[in-house]
Amino acid sequence: MSEHDTQPAAERDQEAQETHKETGQDLTQQDARQEDGAQVSTGIDAAGVPESAIPELVIISGMSGAGRSTAAKCLEDLGWFVVDNLPPALIPTMVELGARSQGNVARIAVVVDVRGRRFFDNLRESLAELDSRGVTRRIVFLESSDDALVRRFESVRRPHPLQGDGRIVDGIAAERELLRELRGDADLVIDTSSLNVHELRAKMDAQFAGEEEPELRATVMSFGFKYGLPVDADLVVDMRFLPNPHWVPELRPYTGVHEEVAAYVFNQPGAKEFLDRYAELLQLVAAGYRREGKRYVTIAVGCTGGKHRSVAMSEKLAARLAAEGVETVVVHRDMGRE
Repeated sequence: MSEHDTQPAAERDQEAQETHKETGQDLTQQDARQEDGAQVSTGIDAAGVPESAIPELVIISGMSGAGRSTAAKCLEDLGWFVVDNLPPALIPTMVELGARSQGNVARIAVVVDVRGRRFFDNLRESLAELDSRGVTRRIVFLESSDDALVRRFESVRRPHPLQGDGRIVDGIAAERELLRELRGDADLVIDTSSLNVHELRAKMDAQFAGEEEPELRATVMSFGFKYGLPVDADLVVDMRFLPNPHWVPELRPYTGVHEEVAAYVFNQPGAKEFLDRYAELLQLVAAGYRREGKRYVTIAVGCTGGKHRSVAMSEKLAARLAAEGVETVVVHRDMGRE
């Protein structure tokens, strides 16, 4: 167990705030874990417990330094019962205890990470047990770029939990490999590379603050290919088949949210047809996501610089989704970056 885990919560919060003041990125809190090799029963004895009493479960995982503690604190502030550093084998037991709490524990959030093969196997077995019992559970995965993670670890002068005698980047690579399968199973992936603590909390609030959970939530994100693909995108589309307003002098200073630029983009051959057909395709995808229990989708719409074509298309696409009952948020990642 790391020094961070043994600190009182007040000291950890104070340390996080000091880090934010110095770097603007107080997502540096690590949850260094130690694998627990004890054999623990994972069965949920649901006899006599009504199905309506089984609490909702969110599992928070992801890269060390990507903001797991901040995400957990946000859910705690929203009224969730949060358990940090819980061995995966004990997750079903925690759910059972919540089910027997007579409604006092209706929503549980558990922070876990993966340190070894046995630890991961325990998590996989626990998830299978929860699914067999009909427990509503979601996985939130906190992602971040290698560069951002290195900066955060260096800013707090802590080693990566998995680096051993190597470098920070060695620990990051090892953890990323261990978490690869879990990331693929995640219901929601949040890339915190360019987020500070307040922006991460805003994202968590947007996903979990509502009193009633919508069937599907979508983030439509415009971006520029020259700045790289969004790592948390579920679907990526390319608007570079349309003429670039950048080469129209009177449109160059504006962005895709301006009416003049949007009109130019959608007057080009194929633009309206693409919007109509892709919106129809998303109806099929959304229906499949709902059947599979996936409640969050990030649609990345790209052009060269993320300023004109992708922005205009994202705005229109988000409006279509909202009209179809999908709760939609629009994010223009690279607009204004030039």
